[in-house]
Amino acid sequence: MTTAEEIEVNVRQIDEASTTPNPSVQVFEVMRKLMLAGVGAFALSRDEAEAFLNRLVERGELAQKDAQRLMEETMLRFRSVAQPPAAQVESTVNNVSAQVESGLEQFLNRLNIPSKRDIDELSAKIAQLAARVEELRRSQEAPAKARPARAGEAKTEE
Repeated sequence: MTTAEEIEVNVRQIDEASTTPNPSVQVFEVMRKLMLAGVGAFALSRDEAEAFLNRLVERGELAQKDAQRLMEETMLRFRSVAQPPAAQVESTVNNVSAQVESGLEQFLNRLNIPSKRDIDELSAKIAQLAARVEELRRSQEAPAKARPARAGEAKTEE
């Protein structure tokens, strides 16, 4: 029986340890992996192109200078296509971030879970109401203090 209890405890520990990370972190992790896969594919393509050109040079079908020039031209073309302007990259990142945020907000709304913005708005309203209540309490205390003082003054004058 102790083994069953130990197994149950171990399963609970594993379940607690395997909490899912923030969905936005998961999206960025996937994007990072895609980018790394693209870089890997590019490196592999370049290596294959160089090997192909070297074989052509070895066979005498292509001159060494022509092979180098062809490789340089190919790399320049690739760089011009592969490196979009910084503004375009920033715009794309902003669009993806906005879409992820919107999707998460819709998901939380479906689950009826308030967002941080909702909680902040409610906190601000509560602070305003608390200040108003304090203001009203002070305004009610001021006349109440003034009344007994006046009544006391009237008694001493008699």
